[in-house]
Amino acid sequence: MKKVLLSMAAVAMSIPALAQLNKTEDVKKSLAIENKDTVAWIKGGVLNIGINQGLLHNWAAGGEVASLTVNGQFSGFLNRIYHHHIWTNNLDMTYGLFYGYSNAFTPRKIDDRIDFTSKYGVQIDKSRTLYFSGLFNFKSQFTKGYDYNVPNWDSFSTSSFLSPGYFTAALGLDYRRGNSLTLFFSPVAARLTVADRYYTSMKPEGMFGIEYNKTSRFELGAYFTGRYQTDLSKKVLFKTRLDLYANYLAKDKTDSLGNVVKKDNPGNIDILWDNFFSYKLSKFLSLTIAATFIYDNDIPYQDTYTDATTGEVIRKDEPGEAFGWWQVKEVLSVGLQYRF
Repeated sequence: MKKVLLSMAAVAMSIPALAQLNKTEDVKKSLAIENKDTVAWIKGGVLNIGINQGLLHNWAAGGEVASLTVNGQFSGFLNRIYHHHIWTNNLDMTYGLFYGYSNAFTPRKIDDRIDFTSKYGVQIDKSRTLYFSGLFNFKSQFTKGYDYNVPNWDSFSTSSFLSPGYFTAALGLDYRRGNSLTLFFSPVAARLTVADRYYTSMKPEGMFGIEYNKTSRFELGAYFTGRYQTDLSKKVLFKTRLDLYANYLAKDKTDSLGNVVKKDNPGNIDILWDNFFSYKLSKFLSLTIAATFIYDNDIPYQDTYTDATTGEVIRKDEPGEAFGWWQVKEVLSVGLQYRF
């Protein structure tokens, strides 16, 4: 955990040293909302570190006797504008752990994400809003993940670094309004999903959309990604992002008798909707709310699990069960914040 948080902090502190960036605030603000013919490096981002601690003794209402939650979040961008060319880089990283007395303070992961996007575009219109661009995106996680709802959860992991790992490469058109708004669409986008055979051999249907006992899956489809960032006030920052992907190669899966066992077609669009809200309480203290919603037809929700000892099928008891196949993550935190 310490290594992960230190890595996130190092990224935030080292970005200003990558190049001689434009330090004029007026220029930064104008480039954030306007498209100008200029040569400049533009950077920005936010680093949050949150720590919550609790202790109970003889507490009538009950609860976790002692607990500690540590989470970190980094979101930053580094852009290079060179006349009619623009190179943008966005990096989002999150990590969080929960320690509780009831499980001997064994760390349990509550957040884990790596998401990097690099895009290079060439201006194709006089208004400086439309670019022909190439995009690369990488998604994965830092450490192993576990399903804490099942007994003996620590005897097997459900995911790890590069399991899954998602690589997307696309060519398309990018509409930009400074650094505040970007809308990119590609009719031809390739995506590669990779995972260790350890995970894909766990279930007969495989994992993460990868077939049983295989280590990768290739997709070709249409891709859209849109980002919007704004300072609602001097103290309030809001960011949102929407990704959509439709796989042209998707086909319904059938059994030996021709019966459809899994519906999968280009209409099953993968969705990622990311939201980040930050309110600055003081110079270094802030309140943040982050919410992410993901739909992926290749990652179904399972409301039961099989007890490894008895073989009994047991129904899970989860507060978010109504969301079904949607993956939902919401984190509210008060902690230290560094903005640049």
